[in-house]
Amino acid sequence: MDRFAAMNVFCKVVELGSFAAAAEHLEMSTSAVSRQLAQLEALLDARLLNRSTRRLSLTENGRAYYERCLQLLAELEEVEEMVGNADASPRGTLRLTAPISFGATHLAPALGEFARLHPAMKFDVQLSDRPVDLIEEGLDLAIRIGRPAHQNLVARRIGSTHLLTCASPDYLARHGTPQSPQELTQHACFAYAYAEEANAWRFQRDAETELQVRFEASIGANNGTVLAELAAAGHGITRAPEFILGPYIASGRLKAILTDWPGPALPISAMYPSRKHLAARVRSFVSFMETWLARQPAQA
Repeated sequence: MDRFAAMNVFCKVVELGSFAAAAEHLEMSTSAVSRQLAQLEALLDARLLNRSTRRLSLTENGRAYYERCLQLLAELEEVEEMVGNADASPRGTLRLTAPISFGATHLAPALGEFARLHPAMKFDVQLSDRPVDLIEEGLDLAIRIGRPAHQNLVARRIGSTHLLTCASPDYLARHGTPQSPQELTQHACFAYAYAEEANAWRFQRDAETELQVRFEASIGANNGTVLAELAAAGHGITRAPEFILGPYIASGRLKAILTDWPGPALPISAMYPSRKHLAARVRSFVSFMETWLARQPAQA
């Protein structure tokens, strides 16, 4: 048995979720894939996958082995490129996830420029505002906004953004403009489902003056752009990063309020499972994103 080939088959089964899908991708028969997995489990004397008629899932041993396999295969790919006299340009498929709004406004143009610079690269992008398990979903990298929540991932800060508080001119004309954060309790405020505290906003006037306002949300959603559209339609007050709200302010659809009470700066982080054995394509793209974000003008 070619152990590295078997490891690659195992990783592809986990990534695609079935023996048949892995077999099609690898241009093998399903029986050959099944045989490779059986031989690998026999070699390790451990079950890697729980098999049922409906789905496959990793065992505890399988999960640990999968994470290590990804690192080893990435390292092998780097070594083969180096020995094969490959140029310095990264290659292979980069699998990453990012928030939906950030993905549309920032990740898409950044990927376009990176792809132009490195034509040997391919990309598999999954946009989602929910927390994503990189190992379970076979991803190399996550771009996340705000304080990193996953303690088992490496988080490298590659930029920052600021929270803005906004409402439409029509809403403010009808309900008045809040002059202090405490007045927000008298208004229709929106809740972002994946915020650290969905029904509470923190404000900081200076290094020593900070307060938190709790409210009963009139509307909640798991996407910041949806809440921005609802605010622009006059239904209430929203709070989101400047890369979401900046274009709305520039067009006049939303107006920034409480500008002397800004929200805390939010880190933009690249997150990946391990600093050790980091694939060249991941390392290259993370460095590129840090430089690319530093060049972008403020959105508001």
